[in-house]
Amino acid sequence: MDTLKNLKDELTEEYNTTKKFLNNFPKDKNDYTPHTKSMKLMDLTTHIVDIFGWPQVILNTDYLDFADGYNPEKMGGKEDLLQQLEKQYKAGMKALENAKEADLKPNWSIRMNGQIIMEWSKYGAIRHGLNQVTHHRAQLGVYYRLLDIPVPGSYGPSADEQNG
Repeated sequence: MDTLKNLKDELTEEYNTTKKFLNNFPKDKNDYTPHTKSMKLMDLTTHIVDIFGWPQVILNTDYLDFADGYNPEKMGGKEDLLQQLEKQYKAGMKALENAKEADLKPNWSIRMNGQIIMEWSKYGAIRHGLNQVTHHRAQLGVYYRLLDIPVPGSYGPSADEQNG
């Protein structure tokens, strides 16, 4: 099995689906949140976009410590999100293209003040990132539905795309 090819194919598929969602990103709703415990719309969408660059971070480091100043770039709207998606996707894809299968084996972790929160193989960490894209994009679909914004299909047509 060519693990790197599979990761690149999946990253590309998720990129194309996410781009459809970003094309529907609304104006003047950056601070929308469906609940006080929910992320703001822009923060959620920025997080989704940033995940596409995770393969670069994961393959070139041993860990990410959130206490060391992890600060995602601030986005103003749809165009910023689309540009950042493109930038992060290219960075993630380049890292996967330059990697060897053996590069996926070492451990990688997420930390807070040096304490390990979660740890995987680098392959597992990249897979976790792809799972996060799916998870958070589904959340974004709920936000869109609540705002009466058409929800694109992810793995087949959505209710908004079906004929009838």
